[in-house]
Amino acid sequence: MSFFGKLFGKKEKESLDQGLQKTKENFLSKITKAIAGKSSVDDEVLDNLEEALLSADVGVDTTVAIIKKIEERVAKDKYLTTSELNKLLQEEIESLLVDPPAANNYSFTSPLPAKPYVILVVGVNGAGKTTTIGKLAHNFKKAGKDVLLGAADTFRAAAVDQLTVWSERAGVPIVKQGMGADPASVAFDTVQSGVARNSDVVIIDTAGRLHNKAHLMDELNKIKRVVQKHIPDAPHEVLLVLDGSTGQNALEQAKHFTATTDVTAIAITKLDGTAKGGVVLAIANQFKIPVKFIGVGEKMEDLLVFDKHEFVDSLFSLK
Repeated sequence: MSFFGKLFGKKEKESLDQGLQKTKENFLSKITKAIAGKSSVDDEVLDNLEEALLSADVGVDTTVAIIKKIEERVAKDKYLTTSELNKLLQEEIESLLVDPPAANNYSFTSPLPAKPYVILVVGVNGAGKTTTIGKLAHNFKKAGKDVLLGAADTFRAAAVDQLTVWSERAGVPIVKQGMGADPASVAFDTVQSGVARNSDVVIIDTAGRLHNKAHLMDELNKIKRVVQKHIPDAPHEVLLVLDGSTGQNALEQAKHFTATTDVTAIAITKLDGTAKGGVVLAIANQFKIPVKFIGVGEKMEDLLVFDKHEFVDSLFSLK
């Protein structure tokens, strides 16, 4: 089922098509080259296809999984045309993308499963974490929801200031303390304020760089504990923000954070500036965590709730 249903309109589709332009030009040109002059799928086509997938940063494990499925289909049907290959490739890629659990399967406009719905945002500095929070706040507010931000990344001098700017841009309140304040204390104040204000959505920023993995885990666990003093089942979502333009480096970041905290969803940013959009497939397949949001441009509206069917459709379309 389409994640957006009727909510994925013409404007969102145009943003997605435009944002994926560099990736699909690179990806499709190599696939076209892989099957040029061929009427059926043979070993040469599969080798060329493997190379095309790898060059789009789909990743080794994911590429192997896709090629294996196609080989199984060729062995079963004995004959597979290149047009059938294109359709099969789309189906296999879509099947790799994980759907969010029912509780986290929402769009900006749909009712949320909890109030306030607490989102804890994690990720390395520079991945677009603060920008993503600002865009989330804007889109939730635009959809009629009351949003509150919490500036719990108190280790980086500019982090609180940057989030304050985004809160002003989005027109939503923010809870903050000074640099070097205890992040868990900020998170506690934020959730307490969110409950008192009857907020719909509470989004808490966290530190993107700490001394080591153990420190990161301790800090995030502490934040979770204090949040749960107010709301026992919070945070309802732990959103990992990754920079799509870094390709395989985004995979390394995902390994780091999924090893230290219970990531429930992923946001992949900066897809409009890269030909490495295939990393979306690699991340979804390797970690079995749903990609929830994708950033496809600079504008506030250019953060889209991820729809795997529309994503694959855009990937294979050069309209």
